[in-house]
Amino acid sequence: MDKSFWIENLKIYGQFIVLIVATFILAALVRRLFNRLIKQSTEFMNNDPTSYQFLKHSMVGLIYLVGFGWALYTLPSLKTVAGTLLTGAGVVAVAAGFASQHALSNVVSGFFIVIFKPFRVNDRLTVGTISGVVEDITLRHVVIRDFNNRRVVIPNTVISDDVIVNADFKDERICRWIQVGIGYDSDVDQAKKIMQDIVLAHPLVIDARNQEQTERNDPIVQVRVVSLGASAVELRAWAWAKDVADAFVIECECYERILLAFREAGIDIPYSSHNLYIKEDQRNNLS
Repeated sequence: MDKSFWIENLKIYGQFIVLIVATFILAALVRRLFNRLIKQSTEFMNNDPTSYQFLKHSMVGLIYLVGFGWALYTLPSLKTVAGTLLTGAGVVAVAAGFASQHALSNVVSGFFIVIFKPFRVNDRLTVGTISGVVEDITLRHVVIRDFNNRRVVIPNTVISDDVIVNADFKDERICRWIQVGIGYDSDVDQAKKIMQDIVLAHPLVIDARNQEQTERNDPIVQVRVVSLGASAVELRAWAWAKDVADAFVIECECYERILLAFREAGIDIPYSSHNLYIKEDQRNNLS
């Protein structure tokens, strides 16, 4: 083998390595650029980052596809494969050949999620038994950060076919029930007034009345008797909050304050009790 052969091969493999390294560098730069754009748009302009996140993953995937295809094209033995990889029909053929049908459906489902937006990044979702905040939407899956700070990865096809409870869809306000049972001998009107005053005084409670209710002078916090239980009269207060996080705080703090106020006012919160009746013949057998 002459010297020109080695020089030619060195040039070919050198181009291959340069293209691979350049692909990784360009992908990293694009990822950093999008991360900066997402941070600026969410922090300073309050824009929805969902489309930016998905576009970032799409652009990075495209860079890897073109970069690796171009690198393969420089190798004489792989020119045929690389040539089809860099053409539109070739991309579909290679994807259909090497990717499973499930993987392709995940990509399609990801595009539908971004287009129709049943949920967005930073929305609070409940999917089956999983509840948390949407952290990322990729070409293949959705990442949810649950309330224990764990990441749950759900394939796009699974989350697209499941029933989703979105706490932030259109209207973030939420109504939380504050429900307490009191004894039948307690003063119902006094208990209702205490519950109403405590919930209304909470700084996170909002006025969710519409114009008609405001004109009728309906109370901001409604308290009603909702059932007559076996051992208690059930009272319920409707507490409105601007989001789920505030509603949780309202619920916890109001229960504590209602408990202390009921104790001070002498209003009984009964324990569950059962009466046991023993027939005469059974009593004789026991004795």
